[in-house]
Amino acid sequence: MHGVDIGGYAYGFWTMVSFSILIVLFLVFSFVKPKNKFEWRSMGAFLGFIVALFTEMYGVPLTIYFLTGLLGNKYPVFDPFSHASGHLWLVFIGLSHSVLAMTILHIITNGIIFFGFYLVYKGWKLIHDAKKDELVIEGIYSYIRHPQYTGLFLVTLGFFVQWPTIITLFMWPILMFTYFRLSKREEKQLEEKFGDKFYEYKRLVPAFIPVGKKQNNFR
Repeated sequence: MHGVDIGGYAYGFWTMVSFSILIVLFLVFSFVKPKNKFEWRSMGAFLGFIVALFTEMYGVPLTIYFLTGLLGNKYPVFDPFSHASGHLWLVFIGLSHSVLAMTILHIITNGIIFFGFYLVYKGWKLIHDAKKDELVIEGIYSYIRHPQYTGLFLVTLGFFVQWPTIITLFMWPILMFTYFRLSKREEKQLEEKFGDKFYEYKRLVPAFIPVGKKQNNFR
């Protein structure tokens, strides 16, 4: 998502904050359906990350307030509260006013974000189209066991790289751990339900990071 040119010491563009949050929530809830308290707890962590992110991106730049107060005249740009200066990676490597650097950053991070949403969709579609009580192991599930969670990891990673903040810096590993624990809980349920078939699938297919497609002869 490209930043808009918002001046002042507090962006205050709350319409954009609300719109951005709603768009992300619409996309996520279209393909991720929390069913129990553990799934809702994990989704709550994701929602907290998204709200904190867009509040700083378009609402109140709390991280920049903190950094300018901490660094004073050593802060690397003269206009820290211009919207372009919210891309802190570029600020601290001296490229905050480089159109080329900004364009490359957005191409890379938006690509990560959209690919993450694509994984969420692909995982949801296979589950949605599967027969009841069927272990889904084809398509994207023949590469990774949790494509929807990998997709959410990529979405949040893309946003974090694009617009880093202190709050999301602390929230991101918590979010990752929350979904990791949820994946373990779900796998325990699948082990109880499908037994040896799931154990063999788990042995052959990695959880989150694909390392090459396996031959699924255990089906």
